[in-house]
Amino acid sequence: MPKPLSELAPGVRAELGRVIVGHGDALDTLFLTIVCGGHSLFEGVPGLGKTLAVRSLAGILQVRFRRVQCTPDLMPADIIGSTVLNTATGEFRFHRGPLFTDLLLVDEINRMPPRTQAALLEAMEERQVTVDGTTHELSPLFSVIATQNPVEFEGTYPLPEAELDRFAVKIRIAYPGEDDERTILARHHEADPGAKAPLQTGAIRPEDLADARREAASVRVEPGLLGYVAALVRRTRDWPAVALGASPRAGVHMIQLAKAVAASEQRDFVLPDDVKRVAPAVLRHRLIIRAEAEMEGVTPDQVVTEILNTVPVPK
Repeated sequence: MPKPLSELAPGVRAELGRVIVGHGDALDTLFLTIVCGGHSLFEGVPGLGKTLAVRSLAGILQVRFRRVQCTPDLMPADIIGSTVLNTATGEFRFHRGPLFTDLLLVDEINRMPPRTQAALLEAMEERQVTVDGTTHELSPLFSVIATQNPVEFEGTYPLPEAELDRFAVKIRIAYPGEDDERTILARHHEADPGAKAPLQTGAIRPEDLADARREAASVRVEPGLLGYVAALVRRTRDWPAVALGASPRAGVHMIQLAKAVAASEQRDFVLPDDVKRVAPAVLRHRLIIRAEAEMEGVTPDQVVTEILNTVPVPK
């Protein structure tokens, strides 16, 4: 019997809590983005558990998982695969790369050279890749989770706006609070250095994720809320501090994620609060702040907060 999303979401959070301390809201957003079939950009300094969180989530969901560590010399064939000649038969055969999986972790994506970044675009948008004129379909559950370090820029290649727009959300991971950091130290002090934290496998099946996607897609959105989301997105384009606002794709992702939030709270309709909850993650990486405003300390998150306080909420 299919499990409702309102049952899956707390179960995933509880299981992640066995290996990850804190970051509950960020990990909820990550899971719900996967439910929506979207891609996530994880931003935080090294050592905060980003890679561990994604690997653990793949184990909990029991989906195929691959990881790519980005370097400046990474080639498109390294992630897509390549055609190789079989000398015994004289035939060419396509050997699939790590892209052919369900959950793909792209570590330090801003170290990936532009040519290889471009190779991800078709996969992220169309869920297919073309090699030597032949199209290869990716998994229906395919989702990219990319990480990047916000403070190290040597040897990096900033993601172009076209690729940033492919990510449904940008999730920021901050340093843990004092209590959480003590818990992390206590866990590592008490644990066997060679042991891995146990995960409860079998509680969530891959088909549960497919059912959750259908459930979230069926959530109702009233016309007034559609207008509200459109107003939020359009307001980013004429905001004084913003040089480049959000695209229509931002509104699509905002609606999809708000529907997943509603389903996770046992509702079959979206509330304005659902939209407000997901708006920062959906919009922050899509806004380019004017240079003069940036020099004054204006940030995308600050702009999103001001816009949410300005645009009237439908009644």
